[in-house]
Amino acid sequence: MSKKIAMIFAGQGSQAVGMGKDFYDNSEIAREMFAKAGERIGVDFKELIFSENERLNQTAYTQPAILLVQMVAYRLFKEACPDIQAELFLGHSLGEFSALCASGAIDYVDAVELVHHRGALMQSACENIEAGMMAIVGLDDASVERVCEEARSAGKKVWAANYNQDGQLVVAGMKEDLISMEESFKAAGAKRALLLNMSVASHCDLLGSAQEPLAELMEKMIKESFEAPIVSNVTTMPYSTKEDAIYLLKEQLVKPVKYKQSIEAVASQIDLAIEFGNGSVLKGLNKRIAKDLETLNISDGASLAAVVEAVCA
Repeated sequence: MSKKIAMIFAGQGSQAVGMGKDFYDNSEIAREMFAKAGERIGVDFKELIFSENERLNQTAYTQPAILLVQMVAYRLFKEACPDIQAELFLGHSLGEFSALCASGAIDYVDAVELVHHRGALMQSACENIEAGMMAIVGLDDASVERVCEEARSAGKKVWAANYNQDGQLVVAGMKEDLISMEESFKAAGAKRALLLNMSVASHCDLLGSAQEPLAELMEKMIKESFEAPIVSNVTTMPYSTKEDAIYLLKEQLVKPVKYKQSIEAVASQIDLAIEFGNGSVLKGLNKRIAKDLETLNISDGASLAAVVEAVCA
């Protein structure tokens, strides 16, 4: 019996200089994809990704760079294993757009343009405010939520943003408020409250102004064509229509990413997860969320060959 496979994609923070270079150096398909994506948004992706520069960590460029490398990895896998079909697609934050692309609901060049604009809209929403994000380690979700609720009741702007795994929840909001709450999180039992190097506050109310412009772009680009359902970051439930994609990805801007809950919801439905793109962030999370769920990752030619041998032979 063939395995039921989830194709999964990480989000912002998974980027690194040189990601995808092995694909680029050894695949004409990869080079063509880099060129077409670059033409669309006027970016030399080879320079952006393979050389030290400030733009790779600027969200308007980080997002298309990550998505492009993920789509290259996915395309090369599908070239090698055309008969393998996904049971479902799943992404973490930005990765949900890669999942949408892999599902066939948006062309990869359109997706690169879409997330380039998404990053710019997010940056613009936080342009005149000191926004940020903070990782809370060693504290249960309910306690983090309670501290945030108490802070909002006192007039502070801070929200739970990324549910990554038990004992690791990222909060977002005004940087000054986050810094002032460090001792509150530690008093509640957190081992660490670490301010992240972020200039935007993802997945919270501060991004409300980006919602409608993003929805307008998605209306033009997303198609009614889904190879398999996508698991929503917002609801942890699958969707497979253009209408749902637009609504849920618009909501994702201001609602927390429930990655942990999503993996818990689908773990019993799949036999294997394959992570595409740089590194193995989600593979590491999956080990701690659902230890019996096997997760493989494809980030270069060697890992691609290993997964092809394991899955397609």
